[in-house]
Amino acid sequence: MKYFTVAEANALLPTLEPLMKQLLTRRARASRFAQQLGHLLGDYRSNVGSVELSTLTQDFVAIQRMIDQIQAYGVVLKDVNAGLLDFLSERNGRDVYLCWKYGEDKIEYFHELHTGFAGRQRV
Repeated sequence: MKYFTVAEANALLPTLEPLMKQLLTRRARASRFAQQLGHLLGDYRSNVGSVELSTLTQDFVAIQRMIDQIQAYGVVLKDVNAGLLDFLSERNGRDVYLCWKYGEDKIEYFHELHTGFAGRQRV
């Protein structure tokens, strides 16, 4: 597991932010598409080779690829829907997560390993 300083985590945001944007966009599209195609997904006799289902499958593959790419930086993807990333860090001799949510300009919060987003505190 990689440990990050606030500066290191902030330096990585220009790389991660566009990936998160793509991931959130693709996830939203796949979610809408899955809802529209729900009747096909539940029917094993349907044409699983349809263009629509192929597109949905490609979305799922792309989403997994982006998740893997983000995690390859040593970052923990906590919530795909909200765009939450955690960066393992040390604060006052204990492990914490630096916490970033898509749309925030920089790392401004941390939380204990067990508290999650609800326990965020200012850095």
